Amino acid sequence: MMNEPISSIMTKDVITATPKTTLGEARQILFAKKIHHLPVVENDKLVGIITSYDLGNLEEDFSKIQDKSIESFMTTKIARLEPGDKIGSAAEVFLENMFHGLPIVDENDMLKGIITTHDVLMFLFDKEYPDHKINWRGGN
Repeated sequence: MMNEPISSIMTKDVITATPKTTLGEARQILFAKKIHHLPVVENDKLVGIITSYDLGNLEEDFSKIQDKSIESFMTTKIARLEPGDKIGSAAEVFLENMFHGLPIVDENDMLKGIITTHDVLMFLFDKEYPDHKINWRGGN
């Protein structure tokens, strides 16, 4: 079950930002799209990530820094996986690092998708209870 490829459950249509996106814009995107992870790309190449957790833990008064670009606030040392990696590999990274989302990239760091703990949980639930469909806020 956990040996299936990440590509089978990852979100492929990823909402992204650029390094020049402001903190205020990033916060608005996260809120409006009801997401927690915002990969930062330049020419489709992953260069960073900023999360709702990151924005919530800024020490400065947000109103004073909301016009600054996310470039100096984003995480640049990013754990990442490839589409062919196994779902179990994602679960292992989540558990070992207390992460909740991972960008999925190809061998050239081109962003291909994102996987979250929610994706893994929904996958496991669907496998265990194939006849029981739940109505969750993000989808079907």
